[in-house]
Amino acid sequence: MRISLAKAIELLKQGEVVAIPTETVYGLAADARNAQAIASIYATKERPANNPLIVHIADAEQVADWASEFSPLAQKLAQAFWPGPFTLVLPALANVSTAVRAGEPTVALRVPAHPLTRQLLRESGLGLAAPSANKYTQLSPTTAAHVESGLGSDIAVLDGGACQVGIESTIVSVSGDRWQLLRPGMISAADITLVAGSPASQATPAETPKAPGQHLLHYSPRTRCLLFDTRQALYDYAAKADGAVALLLGDQDLTGMRNITLPADPALAAEQLYAALHTLDAWQAAVILIESTPESADWAAVKDRLQRAAYQPTA
Repeated sequence: MRISLAKAIELLKQGEVVAIPTETVYGLAADARNAQAIASIYATKERPANNPLIVHIADAEQVADWASEFSPLAQKLAQAFWPGPFTLVLPALANVSTAVRAGEPTVALRVPAHPLTRQLLRESGLGLAAPSANKYTQLSPTTAAHVESGLGSDIAVLDGGACQVGIESTIVSVSGDRWQLLRPGMISAADITLVAGSPASQATPAETPKAPGQHLLHYSPRTRCLLFDTRQALYDYAAKADGAVALLLGDQDLTGMRNITLPADPALAAEQLYAALHTLDAWQAAVILIESTPESADWAAVKDRLQRAAYQPTA
């Protein structure tokens, strides 16, 4: 159900959930101060309560409404990467909902770059918790149609067109003058290091905050996926596979098998990744064969999403 900006603001202030566009993926948004609205996010997504949510805010000045500490390093990173596909995990104020934080002492904050959602945040005055607008572990949506396909036609959607970044934000935890990379995104560790002036710190698991998108099976089509380290290995499997389709990187097509080829540029591949997987999933094949990315830092975020999409739990 496509709605106007004014209607989206009205519904959000009433405690309803609304799917909203960002430059990364569409988010299932609700008032981050409204406990019942937050519960609706978890229920709609069938998301476990121990998985924290990202709060989307209009600008860095609003960090003080959510975080108890905004260190000089965190401010430097915010100035460099906000608005944009970048999430900061900071020590939370005591009044921030434990449901939003999933019981953690930290809160995840992001200033999105999508102009329609920035207008929504400014005009509503709300901080919006907004995980991806899909069922838990399934493919993230990058169009309004993807949202409706995954969550049903009755879901309220603010249509902002196709997402331009195409995969979820980079997540970084900052404590004092130390930072950790919690989830790779299109803002790379090298980008962050350049601004921070120091590399990421190595923390123990006990020191590492929980972050969204860390389940081993995530960003996954309904169709089973298999990931291959080389194209030749994919070709060899395809020769004996029945009812398979393929997702390739680069210019060459796989003759004799339905396939989609992503660009060899990591930013363009990220932008098109989920749309390609949604299309392949809709073909209802027996299996999706996926060519892995090159082993280089600029492909790290796309590689992370592909590995989680193709994760095979052991019995």
